[in-house]
Amino acid sequence: MSPGKLSELWNRSVLHRALLVAPVVLLLVAAGYWKYGNRTDTQFFTAKVEKGDITQVVQATGTINAVTTVQVGSQVSGTIQKLFVDFNSQVKQGQVVAQIDPSIFHAQLLQAQADLADSQANVQGLTAAMETQKADIASNVANVAHAQAQLADAKTQLDRNLELFKQGIVAAQVRDTSQSNYDALAASVGVAQAQLAQSRAKLKSAAAQLDQAKAQVGQKSAAAELSKVNLSHTTILAPIDGTVILRNIDVGQTVAASLQAPTLFIIAQDLTKMQVYAKTDEADVGKIKAGAQANFRVDSFPRETFAGRVSQVRMNATTVQNVVTYDTIIDFDNPERKLFPGMTAYVTIPVDSASDAVKIPNGALRFKPDIPDADRKALYAKYNVPDSSAGGAAKGSRSGGGGGGKAGGGGPRPVRNDSGVVWKLLADKSLQPVPLKIGVTDFTFTEMKEGPLQPGDLLVIGQWSGQGGPAAPSKAGGPLGPASTPKKF
Repeated sequence: MSPGKLSELWNRSVLHRALLVAPVVLLLVAAGYWKYGNRTDTQFFTAKVEKGDITQVVQATGTINAVTTVQVGSQVSGTIQKLFVDFNSQVKQGQVVAQIDPSIFHAQLLQAQADLADSQANVQGLTAAMETQKADIASNVANVAHAQAQLADAKTQLDRNLELFKQGIVAAQVRDTSQSNYDALAASVGVAQAQLAQSRAKLKSAAAQLDQAKAQVGQKSAAAELSKVNLSHTTILAPIDGTVILRNIDVGQTVAASLQAPTLFIIAQDLTKMQVYAKTDEADVGKIKAGAQANFRVDSFPRETFAGRVSQVRMNATTVQNVVTYDTIIDFDNPERKLFPGMTAYVTIPVDSASDAVKIPNGALRFKPDIPDADRKALYAKYNVPDSSAGGAAKGSRSGGGGGGKAGGGGPRPVRNDSGVVWKLLADKSLQPVPLKIGVTDFTFTEMKEGPLQPGDLLVIGQWSGQGGPAAPSKAGGPLGPASTPKKF
């Protein structure tokens, strides 16, 4: 038989077809065995009840700042001519730190001083004119008096000659001459009085001009003083003793102070005394008191812990993405100037503590067994657990965390009630619900204030089953305490 014929017969044979199908069947059988034939019983992860001290802390993230920071600006515009300090320079109050080109302001001062001198000369001229007007008034007063005296004498002569004319003693010509003299002198008195009035009017006008000139002197004096002040502002002085932590200018740069004073330098006062501005969650501010001890770390010195004290919790809230925080101010000493302004600080503030307490793992307070509700209620009834305590964790609790909350970046953290239920693993591998009264927490362990548990008791913190049940222990909120080898139930 030819090879081709044998190959055709082999391809049609049952054995050939079976061998083609066998790998797929074996794969399905193995998968089925792995899924259904390799089932395990439910397993529990446990942690032991311990005894020791618990310290409850508030954790937050903040920024290191100098106690006093001053922005040094310029009140005048101009070109930076000289710089006398740089970054990290130590300065004293009143020390020259920069010089703006003063030439324009010097010219403005000279112009203002010239205007002032001109106005002062004008005042002196008007003062002299007033003295002349006063002399003219005095002369005119004398002229009026003289004319009035002559008029009175002429009146006497006129009256006498009129009487003598009536008696026929003097001629009519004498009478007419006396009358003419009287009329002329009367007119002279009017002229003298008019001149006196005119002199007085001129004096009033000169007085008004003098007052205006004096006002101009005051105005020009103020302008000269302003020019002098502007000239002095071209020399930038340090307002405090401190360290230059920011320089925003270079020689040759033009600063414009038309709308607001530009910041040239920032000077931090006494970097041996500094503060941390810690963003504290609104849920924690009620626990923090002024004078409380605080510790913090920084990235630059990860193995060192720095100590300080809370000096203030500021009432001004900051809201970012619906998260409300408050600034907690922590004062600390920085004698070696190791810490710089702007560093990130990871702050821990102890707010409560318990000594020699029975410590319940927080994972146990969060655990709820994956069993039917009927079985759970039966266990509650068996062990006299009030159904109101059910839930496997403190009522209203959130998953535990690093205490930083929303502000500190440490993840969610418990907001605990004072009661909860944990599940104890008994010697026969059965579960017993245990109600507790709880107290202080460090977000890894929580104090048992009332309850029957003893150090060494095993509490369930998670479970697993071959059917793909809930994985455990839960990692929410950080460490859950030492987990034991899974126990079969």
